[in-house]
Amino acid sequence: MDMKFWKKQELGKPLFPDVEWNKPERRDQAGRLGIIGGNKLGFLAVAESYQEALKTGVGETRVLLPDALKKNVPSAMTDVLFAPTNQSGSLANEALNEALALENWADVLLLCGDAGRNSQTSIVYEELIKKANIPVVLTRDAIDLVQNSFAEILENPHVVFIASLAQTQKIFRAVYYPKIITFSIQLAQLVDILHKFTITYPVTICVFHADNLIIAHGGEVVTQNWNAPMAIWRGTVGARAASYLVWSPESPLAAISTAISS
Repeated sequence: MDMKFWKKQELGKPLFPDVEWNKPERRDQAGRLGIIGGNKLGFLAVAESYQEALKTGVGETRVLLPDALKKNVPSAMTDVLFAPTNQSGSLANEALNEALALENWADVLLLCGDAGRNSQTSIVYEELIKKANIPVVLTRDAIDLVQNSFAEILENPHVVFIASLAQTQKIFRAVYYPKIITFSIQLAQLVDILHKFTITYPVTICVFHADNLIIAHGGEVVTQNWNAPMAIWRGTVGARAASYLVWSPESPLAAISTAISS
């Protein structure tokens, strides 16, 4: 099988060194990241994503939380906005205006999870993603929250999924994609399937499988050996990916590959 579309990256040896050069040295020129997540039961993913973005070097990072969390926000998080909360402690329908305002302000939007399982929050997320004309990174349970709209979301070229294999299965099933992904699938097989899928759909998918992070966009695939799956489930990978997309929004494959290379 001819797999010229598959590139293998080693830790500490980025395949796209120019992306690192695109990173502005001055913070006031280093772009804006908007982060949305959290519910009344927790916002650990939001706090970690915020810290990771600042550590990575994003110029400004602004967070939108349900207002049920007003008393819980640590002083280290300085740029926080609050939006109306529904009875379950997640973002209410009325939060859409605040979410759209954040999207208009940001260069990249990160939906980092801990969002709760509420239909109102799903609607807010879906409306944000469908019409977004900046990169929108979804990770953790933010992906599950919008599964009823996968068919529409997959048409938006600005969408990036940092997904588990099970979530990737759900994405495929939602559009009746004819290839079956199993948990025992060989790495080369999965690479080939993601190659074909991202030719059909303009999104970017980053998924962990067989001790590798696999990133696919536009039919091109990059893999890198990865021994820290908890960094995905805690949201660190999503935050780094979103940060690098701030500096290279037109090159998601290169940006995310570089984000995980160090």
